[in-house]
Formats: sequence, structure tokens, C-alpha cells
Amino acid sequence: MQAKKSLVDYLIVGQGIAGTLMGYLLQKAGKRIHVLDNDSPRSSSKHAAGIINPVTGRRYVKSWRIEDLLPFAHTMYSEIEREFDIQVFHQMPLIRTLYDQKDRNNWMLRITDPAYEKYMSGEADLGTYADRLHPDFSYGQTLHTARLDIPAFIAHFRQHWQKRGEYTITQLDMEALEIRDDIVKWEGIEAEKVIFCEGSWGKQNPYFNYLPFRGAKGEIMEVAIPGANFDRIIKRKLFIVPLQNGNYWIGTTNTNWFDHEEPTAEGLAELEEKLKAFLKLDFEIIAHHSAIRPTVKHRRPFLGHHPEQNRLVIFNGLGTKGASLGPFWAAHLVSHLLEGTSLDSEVDIRQYPYPSAV
Repeated sequence: MQAKKSLVDYLIVGQGIAGTLMGYLLQKAGKRIHVLDNDSPRSSSKHAAGIINPVTGRRYVKSWRIEDLLPFAHTMYSEIEREFDIQVFHQMPLIRTLYDQKDRNNWMLRITDPAYEKYMSGEADLGTYADRLHPDFSYGQTLHTARLDIPAFIAHFRQHWQKRGEYTITQLDMEALEIRDDIVKWEGIEAEKVIFCEGSWGKQNPYFNYLPFRGAKGEIMEVAIPGANFDRIIKRKLFIVPLQNGNYWIGTTNTNWFDHEEPTAEGLAELEEKLKAFLKLDFEIIAHHSAIRPTVKHRRPFLGHHPEQNRLVIFNGLGTKGASLGPFWAAHLVSHLLEGTSLDSEVDIRQYPYPSAV
């Protein structure tokens, strides 16, 4: 499909959660956009669970900047739902296994910390879930957790922009991108700036591949579990996440070392084994997928202008927490682009040495 000749303010490359949020916010601010996406089946946004979880890890540590991120995400996703009459944001509790007395003690100790008390409750009562799960030592419940249906979220905006002639499915050929002093041109489109939201493909971008990208491969299953009727997210070495179609998202594996992007028999076996060790009920595998997450060395997003090409911008590195990180940092970057506000030093790519300046 050939891009329609037009003049826009921003050409957005990549329509995962980062590109979708940037497009939404820029249009809301009255800017003209055009979105390019390669429609890859390995895009992490197409297979992400979209879990928003304020307390993570075996040490039960608050997610970075969660006090800023959480209310911002809730507000933005709720506004989008109302504006477009869609339902993609689902608040639901998260139950997690406490494996032994040490885990339980650490959990209960965290609850006494005023900085954590609103995000954690005491031991969770599984209720009827107990008949469907193999018993563990104990369970804790995380509060203010939610799930963004990322595949439905990006599909909605894709259709929205396609209807408006603002969307092109293509793999951007960087050699076809003409960067001038006053404008950037691609095919029939002229733009003031290009925003690269390419996810894991960012490390192949010749303008931004100097940044410390990593990339992690994850594999997930979608399963049917007759009789489960889970309405909460459950975590025990993997997540069981209720989906809107009545099935469950199961994931995920994680590896930083991989030689291809396809799903593997080993990954599927790992997911099955972990689920069987947790779940008493039989399940049917509906789908098995793999994706590459846009992880980065310092676990902080990449925001900012290219050091030498001021018409090129990046928004990337959301990693495994895109649903919670995305709204706040997308709005932060839009404010920088439109109002000239300074970027937070923790996410500003100027902190990374550019090769020509080394």
C-alpha cells in the first residue's frame, strides 16, 4: 500500500504501544501524523499481557517511579476508553505465591512500610481457587494491579488511522528516508520530524544503534482452562492472566540469548511444565507465540533527539513494563517536543556517548 502524498508534523515509525501512545497524544494536541509499521508477527506488543503491577520481584520492590506512572496510566487509558467507546483497560487483583516462611516474612514486613501499604495486602485467601491450584506455602495479594489489552489497544488505533489514510504497512527502508535541514521526506510524505518507536528493531536503526539495546526473547501460550473461571491474575513462576475471550494468557519464558525469533519446542515444554505444576485442571493450548521485547541495559526508556540529526527522535526501551511506563513517558516526550520542556535525565539519551563524540 503506497503512502498518500501529504505534509505531516510527525512521521511515526512503529505502532507498538510506544508508537500508538505517541500518535494518540500528538493528534490530541492537534498535530498531523502518519504511522508506518512493518506488521511483524514477532512484535512484543501483539503478544504482551499488558500487566500493570506496582510491586515486582522476589524482594517485593516497588516498580521504578510507580507513584508517577500508575495514576497517569489509569487516567490516560480510562480517557481513551471513553473517547473511543472501547474497553481495553481492566483492573484486577494479582495473587502471587509466597514459597516459604522467608517469603512470607518478607511480604508481611513490606506491608508495615508506609511506602508499600497501599500496594500490598496481607495473606490472600484463595477461596474457590484453592480447589483448582496445587497448594503452595502461602499467597500475597498486590493492589492497584491491572491489565491493558495491548493487542486490542493497538488494533483499534491501527483501524482508526487506516480509515483516515494515516497509516502505511511497510518495513521502512532507511536509505529511502531523506533528511534535509528543514524537513524529512519519505515516499510521498514530508514531515517535520520522524519519531522512531521500533521496539526490538531499534538496535538495527543506523541512527540509534549506539544506544545500549539488549532485547529478550519470550514465549507465551494462550490456553483454554475449562472450569477455571479465574477473575484475578495469578503468579507462580509464570502468570495466568484472564483474557476477554474467556481464555488465559500464560507466560512467559525469558532468554537474552537466542539465534532466531520463532517459537521453540523447548519454550513450549517449559511453559507446559510450569503450568502443570501449578494448575490442577486440564488445559488446552490454543496458541503458542514468541516475541522479542525491547529491553535495554539500564532498564530505562530511551527518549530524545538524535545528537546530530535534530529531526530524528526516539521513544523506545519500554521493555516488559510498557503498559505502565508508556503513558507517562509518552506524555513527557510530547511535552518536550511541543513545549520545549527538559527531558528527565534518567531517560534522556544524551547520557549515552555518541560515537562521533567519543
